[in-house]
Amino acid sequence: MNVSTKSLGLSAGVKGARISANSSGRVTRTVGIPGTGVSHVKTVQAGGRSRASKASSSTTAAARTIQALAEPKKPKPGLFAPAWEKKLYKQVEGAANSAMLQQIGKDHPEAASSIAMVELHRVCLPAGDAERSRAILDWLWTEGYDPAADKFFISYVADGEVIVPIATGVTVTLPLERQTLGLILAELEQDAGNVDRAISIVEGLEPTTVAAVSLAELYAETDRWEEIINMTDGLTNDDEPSTYLLIQRGTALREQGFYEAARTAFKEALRMRSRPAELRHLALVGRGMSYAADGKKTLARKDYERVLAENSTYSGLMDLLTQVAN
Repeated sequence: MNVSTKSLGLSAGVKGARISANSSGRVTRTVGIPGTGVSHVKTVQAGGRSRASKASSSTTAAARTIQALAEPKKPKPGLFAPAWEKKLYKQVEGAANSAMLQQIGKDHPEAASSIAMVELHRVCLPAGDAERSRAILDWLWTEGYDPAADKFFISYVADGEVIVPIATGVTVTLPLERQTLGLILAELEQDAGNVDRAISIVEGLEPTTVAAVSLAELYAETDRWEEIINMTDGLTNDDEPSTYLLIQRGTALREQGFYEAARTAFKEALRMRSRPAELRHLALVGRGMSYAADGKKTLARKDYERVLAENSTYSGLMDLLTQVAN
């Protein structure tokens, strides 16, 4: 419970489920896949207005509560609407059921894509079913599906956005469209150990900064250092995604033995002190490793200790400090 001079707020839920409300009439619900950070956030305002929330959260709302808040606000299917549309609308309006949705899909294969997207959004995502979510996303991706072009989905289901953790320290809010589905699928494939599949998906996306961040992380995981260097040539520290890309550039240059060039990239990544601590620590550790690889243990230790001063539990930090001890 939160109390301020303007309102009284209450937040409750469990892992994979959360709902928040305050006395001004605003209710926020978040749905997502626990453990992945992928979530969908929507705020409903008193009087029937709604807006997409920009707040990031790793927890999500309970299924029953989500269903109550996700009631369609637009007209119901008309009298002459196709039978599948009326059946699917009932699943959107009430408690969605995977078995029922799959049966509708068998009876009406012409609407299979819309039905699969509803199952993903209304059942798999709230339930935290990463395996089923990945299977649905893989099929939708292969079919060339775009939720932004799905008349049923945009009419009756979602008008919010998706929060996607692209890489360490970089979480973005994106509209529900094909590009976003590809990024989410790539994240799930990466988590499942299918890195080559994830790379193939991201390489096929429209080239954006967000896609570049995802690709840089995947390239680093597979030691494709030259590709990272080439894709980050001329990059400056303009925002959080570019900060992450500069860190990956520094790492790639270090791994190629170009220590001074690596430190130049890390210096640019650290130029903006307003960046999140997670990114700053990643850059400091990366630069410290470049110093250590170049035999400059004192400078390496200095960078490591700067991270230690703010986060003593940073993964692997004590081992790095031990390696540069005099």
